[in-house]
Parts: sequence; C-alpha cells; structure tokens
Amino acid sequence: LWIPPSAIGLWLMLRFSTTNSQQIAVTVYGCSILLLFMLSTAFHTVAYCGKLRQLKSFFHIGDRVAIYIFIAASYTPWLALKEFHRYGTQTLWFVWFGAILGVYYQYKYHEKCKWLETLLYIFIATIPSIIIIEMVKPSGVKELTAGGMAYFLGVFFFKSDGIIPFAHAIWHTLVIIGVSIHYVAVCKYLLG
Repeated sequence: LWIPPSAIGLWLMLRFSTTNSQQIAVTVYGCSILLLFMLSTAFHTVAYCGKLRQLKSFFHIGDRVAIYIFIAASYTPWLALKEFHRYGTQTLWFVWFGAILGVYYQYKYHEKCKWLETLLYIFIATIPSIIIIEMVKPSGVKELTAGGMAYFLGVFFFKSDGIIPFAHAIWHTLVIIGVSIHYVAVCKYLLG
C-alpha cells in the first residue's frame, strides 16, 4: 500500500536536491523507506497466506533487517547535511555500525531474544538524537521529535500484539505517521 507513495517520495526528494550530497543522502533515506515497506509487505503477505514456511522466515528476517537499515538511513540526511558543533560525522558512523550490528544479530539470532532485539532498536534510534539536538541551526528538531515519538509509541503497540486489539495495525499506522513527519521535515529543512 505504501510502496508507490514511497517511490514517488524518493523521486520528489531527488528532484528537490540541489547538491550531490543531498542526492546521496536522500537516495539512502528514500531507498530505506522503499525497502522497509517492500519487505514488510512481502512478509505480511506470505504470513497471511500461511504456507511457504521458509519464505515466511526469509521475509521475517528481511523485515527486521530493514528496520535497522531504516533507522540508520533516517538519520543520514540530518547527520550528513546539517552542521553540528561536534560529533556529527562520528554519530553517522555510529548509527550505521549499530545498524550493521543489528543486521548481523537478525541473521545469527533471529527471534532468540526478543527483548534484546527491541532494546537494540531503541538504542540505535535514541543515541543519535543526543547529537541531533546540538545542530548549529536546530530547524527540524520538533518534527524529528514528533516522528520519533510516533515510532516509540508504536513500539508499545508492537509489543502488545495479541494483548491489545488491533495493536499490530496501530503499530503500522504509527510507523506511517512517523515516516510521513520525517519525510516532510527532510524536504522542508534539508533540500533546495
């Protein structure tokens, strides 16, 4: 459902980009959104069918891997294009190292320790925000915070799947809200 809007969003960000740095940053960001929605759609489609157990496992791991990549890619435009008092570049490396660590964890230990997996997502998503608030020009921080809050509220519903009615659907809705807020912020504050 959100794959076509993601592709259009990537195309628009590329059109609004005026420098090579902007093009690279939004390509990473936009492709991660596409990857996230494509793998999520593939996993949920196969899971809904109830057959093809190996394919379901493959897409489930892919879905979780895409989340790590998406977290790092969401910070990439901000950390690559904004000016920081300190540690902007190092934080970009840190968040991508965390994403790679998360990808490794998924391939090696998928579903073995769910609380650790959730903690790793939260850690990778939260630590860079400490540096983000130190941007020389803090434009976009409110939107980044609002989008981040949508994701964190979503985690509550994700972990409440099977306990709260429609929790999984609420989780996906909150992810779409977070993605939308962050997308608008990237276009408004980083491009042009």
